[in-house]
Amino acid sequence: MEYRRLGKSGLQVSVLSFGSWVSFSKQINDKVADELMGIAYDNGINFFDNAEVYASGESEKMMGRVLKKKKWDRTSYTVSSKAFFGWRGKDNKPNQTGNSRKHLIEACNEALQRLQVEYLDLFFCHRPDKNTPIEETVWAMNHLLQQGKILYWGTSEWSGVEIMEAHRVAEKYRLIGPTMEQPQYNLFERQKVEVEFAEIYKNVGLGTTIWSPLASGLLSGKYNDGIPKGSRFALEGFDWLKERWMLDDRIKKVKKLTELAAKLGTTTAALSIAWCIKNPHVSTAILGATKKQQLLDNLKALEVLPLLTPETLEKIEAIMKTRPASAEY
Repeated sequence: MEYRRLGKSGLQVSVLSFGSWVSFSKQINDKVADELMGIAYDNGINFFDNAEVYASGESEKMMGRVLKKKKWDRTSYTVSSKAFFGWRGKDNKPNQTGNSRKHLIEACNEALQRLQVEYLDLFFCHRPDKNTPIEETVWAMNHLLQQGKILYWGTSEWSGVEIMEAHRVAEKYRLIGPTMEQPQYNLFERQKVEVEFAEIYKNVGLGTTIWSPLASGLLSGKYNDGIPKGSRFALEGFDWLKERWMLDDRIKKVKKLTELAAKLGTTTAALSIAWCIKNPHVSTAILGATKKQQLLDNLKALEVLPLLTPETLEKIEAIMKTRPASAEY
């Protein structure tokens, strides 16, 4: 396993990590979660990602049960939560969502209970909150840091402007600004990581815990010939995900990518993940496997990295045609 520093912080995270979005409680049970987290940990993964909204809090409870059962040395892994959406869905009342001081502190305390840990290594504002002053959010996160309930705080799906505003506030009041951002990044989604954040990496430093390196499974090639039963796109309530990704032109590109992967002696999934972590600005790529074989295949991305020569990267670009016009990477 390769480890990278999270932005300018001293924290080292495994370049591949394991997340629970969609899968925990919806696709897999405790037994499978235990097996997959065990495989991940044994292969050097030290970051496990979660959020209050995943499966309405049940995802964190499941991960908490596994962590308690595993009895791993707490200093050997990092675990995260994210707050913004709340976990009660349609039953959310005022103050049970957003980035207010009240919600962030209460959401942190609830996450600690569900995950059965004394502190969160990483805590994210899951979305920007237009209704809460950024000063309040930065002060709230700094308060949690001082209490020792969280060790690093960050953002998810914030714009570059919003991230820099948080840093401006932190500098003004001598507080600790966000260490990391959790953006979507894959061969179809590149603008934020490659263009929008370019100056932030240089000016203040920014770690990235990227999600959906396989575009919700599309870049694994498993949808090349339709939607398999039991897959993410077949889940009830996730039609929006299917409609976003299942486009004919994208399927055609993935089929060509599959042919290239075969020539390299690897799989489409391993190639797609390796492409993501080839970017030095990616601190870690979150894997969302639901089966043992999927996870083992995803881990092979580390073996594919050396195969990504300039020539191979250009072949990928020629197939995908998704490079942003002003990308520096």
